[in-house]
Amino acid sequence: MNTLETLPVTLDDVLKAQELLEGIITKTPVESSRALGSLVGGNVFFKCENLQRAGSFKVRGAYVRMARLTDEEKKRGVVAASAGNHAQGVAVAAKSLGINARIYMPLGVALPKLAATRSHGAEVILHGHNVDEALAEAQRYANETGAVFVHPFDNVDVVAGQGTIGLEILDQIPNVDTILMGVGGGGLLAGVAVAIKARAKELGREIRVIGVQAENAAAYPPSLAADALVPLKKVTTMADGIAVGRPGQLPFSIIRELVDDVVTVSEDSLARALIFLLERAKMVVEPAGAVGVAALMDGKIENPGNTAVVLSGGNIDPMLMLKVIQRGLSAAGRFMTVRMMLDDRPGSLATIARIIAENDANVTGLDHTRLGGSISMGDVSITINLETKGHEHGEQVLGALRAEGFQPIVVH
Repeated sequence: MNTLETLPVTLDDVLKAQELLEGIITKTPVESSRALGSLVGGNVFFKCENLQRAGSFKVRGAYVRMARLTDEEKKRGVVAASAGNHAQGVAVAAKSLGINARIYMPLGVALPKLAATRSHGAEVILHGHNVDEALAEAQRYANETGAVFVHPFDNVDVVAGQGTIGLEILDQIPNVDTILMGVGGGGLLAGVAVAIKARAKELGREIRVIGVQAENAAAYPPSLAADALVPLKKVTTMADGIAVGRPGQLPFSIIRELVDDVVTVSEDSLARALIFLLERAKMVVEPAGAVGVAALMDGKIENPGNTAVVLSGGNIDPMLMLKVIQRGLSAAGRFMTVRMMLDDRPGSLATIARIIAENDANVTGLDHTRLGGSISMGDVSITINLETKGHEHGEQVLGALRAEGFQPIVVH
């Protein structure tokens, strides 16, 4: 195993990055969560990078990378690619440093992230259907024009800049035992691991650093198992901030040496975590920033102790939030869509409404149709959206409907 001193990014690099960022970034607050702590049997703290400038941790690495450019490089301008957070980080840093920035974003990028990036003065070009395609185009433009390519994670300065979060966590939570954060390309996880493991060695103690990926965008577990970069054939997740199909070579070389584990969470778990953060922590967090909370709620982390969860960003599209809320409520048993076939005669719908009301559920929507290839003459299909109080209450409502001779099918 490599020593901390021989890795491509060292504690000294992170400390120098911290000096460079003084007065540029916000030292984001740490908030405790009694609700999540009681659930996992330990103290849980949120490192609120969702409250950082531009709404995520990305400005740290982007600024460090760009501040160290030569005057000649700054004149050539910079180019980057991102689904949103790195784009905004680069745009903010470029504006602060007086550098022209051209940023490629995938087609279909969330409109708030697109608008925010442009509002910081960057030129935005929409290209490709995912971050990897946008990255390839940004690299091509850099090769063609001489603009400096600012990679979102595969760069020493970027990794060092992200690692400053680790220094802040240790300052704010000196007795931390476990640190969780999302991982896409790996820049954040690698940087924090360098800072935390080096400081822990100085203190003579163990501090675990664990990455979390969405299970449909999890390139690190197979790559770590193979000890080589294993690209994914397909990436599908609501967590666009970590939707990266191939680990970065530089972060991977650090993560395989220092990180204790990388676990995965489902889309439903992500939705439940976002609902939890909204309801119990009053925090607006994007899916990529909530994966650590999802891992704790799913019991993926054994003996977490004093745990810090990095809420890495808060840039969520309101339309996505609407969908996530509905999915999260459904996953928690608080929203249910039921379909039934009825005899088309007066009174049937009234009977169903009575049963639902008697069992203290609430109808939020209803579709009633006599048409369709699967509907027989004399029948009617109804689809009802219901608010319930959890899985047990939902089963109570379904049981009451069945007891009256109906055959409800849960659709969603």
